[in-house]
Parts: sequence; structure tokens; C-alpha cells
Amino acid sequence: MLFVLAVLFPIVFGITASCLKLKNEKTRKGLYTAIVLLSDLFCALALLYGKTVTLFTFSPRVGMVFGIDGFGKIFMVFSALLYTAVCFYAFEYMKMEENVPRFFAFFFVSFGAMTAVSCSANLVTLYFCFELATLSTVPLVLHELSKDAVNAGLKYLFYSIAGAFMGLLAVFFIYYYSDDPAGFVTGGILSSARVFGHENVLLWAVFAGILGFGTKAGMYPMHGWLPAAHPIAPAPASALLSGIIAKAGVAAVIRLVYYSAGADFLRGTWVQYAWMSLAMLTIFMGSMMAFREKIIKKRLAYSTVSQISYIMLGLSMLSEDGLRGGVLHLMSHSASKGCLFLVAGIFIYKLGVRNVQDLRGAGKLMPVTMWCFMIASLSLVGIPPMGGFLSKWVIAQASLGSGMGALSVVPVAVLLVSALLTAGYLLPVSIDGFFPGEGWVPGSCVRGGARYKD
Repeated sequence: MLFVLAVLFPIVFGITASCLKLKNEKTRKGLYTAIVLLSDLFCALALLYGKTVTLFTFSPRVGMVFGIDGFGKIFMVFSALLYTAVCFYAFEYMKMEENVPRFFAFFFVSFGAMTAVSCSANLVTLYFCFELATLSTVPLVLHELSKDAVNAGLKYLFYSIAGAFMGLLAVFFIYYYSDDPAGFVTGGILSSARVFGHENVLLWAVFAGILGFGTKAGMYPMHGWLPAAHPIAPAPASALLSGIIAKAGVAAVIRLVYYSAGADFLRGTWVQYAWMSLAMLTIFMGSMMAFREKIIKKRLAYSTVSQISYIMLGLSMLSEDGLRGGVLHLMSHSASKGCLFLVAGIFIYKLGVRNVQDLRGAGKLMPVTMWCFMIASLSLVGIPPMGGFLSKWVIAQASLGSGMGALSVVPVAVLLVSALLTAGYLLPVSIDGFFPGEGWVPGSCVRGGARYKD
């Protein structure tokens, strides 16, 4: 029952601590600190000693089951690390926001939901936990309850619902054409006897699932919620959305393709080439939009659209190297983009600026913060020896070794062009921050209401 405890503890106690009427907010922060650290402890215990557990069954073939494997362990570790870092960060940042207990209530519910996604042991369990993660994170986006915030939250919700319906279609068909859908199996769970003669129907269902779950990951044409949600959400929520919550879509695609339908079933079909094409289109489109964007958080949002599709591109290779490169980029992007959004939040909180041009000279005032931005940017660009370089290298190697002939060079070319565009929209922020040039006046980047003092 360790998995159940790891999922329920942050949900139950996070809501409880947020509903308590406390006069001293330091006491509430102490409760939040204890909850997040104990949640990490229960996650660690589940990783080390957790055993597969069936909560209940809907039918002999369908049940809610929690368990863990190698990929689940990676996802759970990065989820717990990012939520812990964001929790402590939010203690300070949320001083500029209202209804802080409500924010933390949904923060901890989403923590439990993402833990559940990590340890889901079959497609039905994953789907329910995936939906819980969506519903618990919508309030984080519309936290300010302004007109723009509500519109952004509803856009996120509607996109997610549409994607979830397509994902559910794939779940239905996978279960129908499987002999034993009780759990995830490397290579898939499809029955060749059941599938025979119905391959086209199943291919369409799996493709719908890739598009549906890919909505959470911001893959074209279902990417529109990301640039709408990030600029309006509080910085801690943006860091979670981009750093790990959007990766729930990636996790669902991995489970659908590699552990349910099977990579062999899709390799060489139109689904693989359509998926790969959409991933490359999203990479290029996201990079171009980020390059043109002037609002720092919106630029980072378009960057997320591009960078997560690197993961999708690796996965679309349908090979061990492609899967390895995709998972490596999942880890490196979680760390880098989480850092970038948190740094962007510091600029908003301390300097009161949201536009890129207003960050000119910010490195002179906040050198450590700007160095963090620069290091994370170098990783996203793919500069060695950063994590982003390693993951992109493995994805490129997977493409060249995919056996697709001349087509195997196209993903590599897209990766190179996108890397140049990424350098073009991230590195100038640091360069202008440290070297503002002539005419810059110390403190000129500080806006009204900011908390920074020379």
C-alpha cells in the first residue's frame, strides 16, 4: 500500500493544511514544508519497497492497479524533486498573490496526481490519473481569476478534454485487441490473433491516442493552450506545467506506444511517419514563435512547445536508442525549463519586468540569478557537456541509425536548425543582461512595485 500512501498523503494533508484557519502564516508554511518532505519520503519508500497493488476492478480485464518499473521510477523522482523545489520557491513568490492557501491546496493535489501517473501499472489507471492531473492543475493556471486567467484556464481545460477523448479511444481499442491488458509489457500487450485483419482500425486508434495524449505535451496541432496558460499563471505553476506536468502526456505516449501497442506494430507504418513529421513541424514552429516573442514567459512557453517535441521525435524513432534519447531529454528539459521559469519569476518578483527588452542590465543587479538562466539556456541549446547536448546527441544517433535512408538525415537537420533558433532566443537575454552596452543606467530595469533595492 506504499504507492497508495504516496499518492493520497499530499492530497489529503495538503487540502487539510490549506483549509485550516491559522493566524500565523509561518505555521502554515511549516505544515507545507512537513507535507512536501514527508511526501518525498513516502515516494522514496514506494520506490524501494513498493509492491504492485490492485485497488479495485471494474471487470475481470479492467482494474485500478499501482506498480512501478524503470521509467516510472525516473518519472517519480523528477516529479518529486521539482515539486519540492517549487514548494519552497512559492513560499516567497506567492507573497505577491492572493488566495495562497487555495494555490497550495491544488499544488498538493497535483503532486499526488503526478505521483499516481508515475506508478500507474496499466492504461486504465494511467488514464484516470492523467485526468486527475489535468483537473487539479487547471486552478493553478486560473489562480488570479482575472479575465485573461479564466480564459487561459478554460483553454487549457478544453484542449485537455479534447485530447483526453482521443486518448480514451486508444485505450478502448488497445484493451479490445489484447488478451491480457492487466499491466504494461515491454513490446506491447496486443494479441496477434485478435489484431489480424483489423490493423488499419488499430493504427488509427493509436494515432488518435498519440495526438490526444500529445495535447498535454503541446504537440501540433493541439499546442495552443501552452502559450496561453504560461504567461498568466504564477511562476511556480508555470515551472510545474512546463517542467513535469506537460511530461504526463509524454509518459502516456510512452506507455501507449512502447508498453501497450508495441513499437514493432507501428514501425514502418504511416503512423510513425505522420508522428515524426508532426514532431519536427512542432519543433520548428515552436522555435520560430519563441524567437519572435517579446514576453519572457510566453517565449519560454513556445520554447516548451519546441523542446518537448524533441522528446516526441526521439520516441517516434520506435527504437531503443530513440526511447533512451527521449527519456534523457525529458530529464534534461525538466531541470532546465523548470529553472528558467523560476528565474523568470524572480525577475517578475524582484524587478517587476515581464518583457525581454526590460531585462537589459539585469545581470549587473542579479548576477547569480542571470547565471542560472544562462546555464539552463546552454543546456536547452545543446552545448556540451550539458544534459541537453547528451539527449539531443542520442536522438540524432537514433535517427541516423533508424534505417530510413535519406529521410534519416531530416530529423538531424531539424535538430540543428532548432538549436540555432534556441540560441537566438535564449542567449541574448543573458548577453544583454551582463553586457547592457552604452547608455544603460544602473537600476533602470527595475519597474514600479518591484522588491529589488540597489
